[in-house]
Amino acid sequence: MKYIRFDRLRQRLITALALCCSPAIYAADYSSSHPAVEPFVTEMQAEHGFSTDYVRGLLLQAERKQSIIDAISRPAERVRPWHEYRAIFITDKRIERGLAFWEEHREALERAEKTYGVEPEIILAIIGVETFYGGNKGSHRVVDALTTLGFDYPPRAEFFRRQLKAFLVLAREQNVDPLSLTGSYAGAMGYPQFIPTSYQAFAVDFDEDGTTDIWDNPVDAIGSAANYFHEHRWQHGAPVAVQASVSGERFKEVLTVPDLEARRSVAQLREAGWQLPETLDEEREVMTFEFDAGDHMQYWVGLDNLYVITRYNRSVMYAMVVNQLAELLREAKQQ
Repeated sequence: MKYIRFDRLRQRLITALALCCSPAIYAADYSSSHPAVEPFVTEMQAEHGFSTDYVRGLLLQAERKQSIIDAISRPAERVRPWHEYRAIFITDKRIERGLAFWEEHREALERAEKTYGVEPEIILAIIGVETFYGGNKGSHRVVDALTTLGFDYPPRAEFFRRQLKAFLVLAREQNVDPLSLTGSYAGAMGYPQFIPTSYQAFAVDFDEDGTTDIWDNPVDAIGSAANYFHEHRWQHGAPVAVQASVSGERFKEVLTVPDLEARRSVAQLREAGWQLPETLDEEREVMTFEFDAGDHMQYWVGLDNLYVITRYNRSVMYAMVVNQLAELLREAKQQ
């Protein structure tokens, strides 16, 4: 992370400059005239001890971005069929860069596997899908993303205001200027694209240098991604998903996705016309979904590890593209 140090004097100067602006500038998107700002300022003071003037001054410098609202309203997982979505991430270039990243950070990946029980290819696939191995970590100021979504995106405003709170706390703890950090349109940061609450819960100082840096330190990013999967009960060596054949008229009755919490037993699937490997226990509860492969439909059974990947991003297409990229990386590494 490129640290920009600041102290209480600098905070006061930021606030003073903001408060001394002309009325026209003060009436910016996130001034006290916005109905959600003052309750947020009060909560930051009561819950985390922030100066109310500091928080107001900081929000005055945040910019509402319509492009952010547009982006979150049309994620690729919702508007593209599987075969188009998959083609974005499963490419020769991404596999080649993944193998190079694997070689460059072999020791950290091996240590993460021993420490957290998560295979290197899974960690690589997450970082590869999220940021092309650190090549594209996002260009939006995190402050802009979280204020825009926290104050002007009603469907998830409460969630993003909670992320904004966590972000300001972590910036204070890391002694970083919150205006300096960039990330995705949803406020996700660094190599593994952690949202602020995920950073608080799962980021680790994996190289033990005294700083937990997922922005510029790939070793910390590797350890943090592995810890995330470990804490969500990743099963080392266990399969993620199996493809199935279907027949008859009832097979769609047991589809569970888009409800990621729904489950069906293997016995129920067989009864409805799903042909599955005999190794799957009849009582095992699984997820079921179909994908548009372009010229045909694919039917899949998602196992426990697939559900773990959806904790990172609540999309089965995302989870499957991570899984398939990981498989291709592993196969290429063995050649």
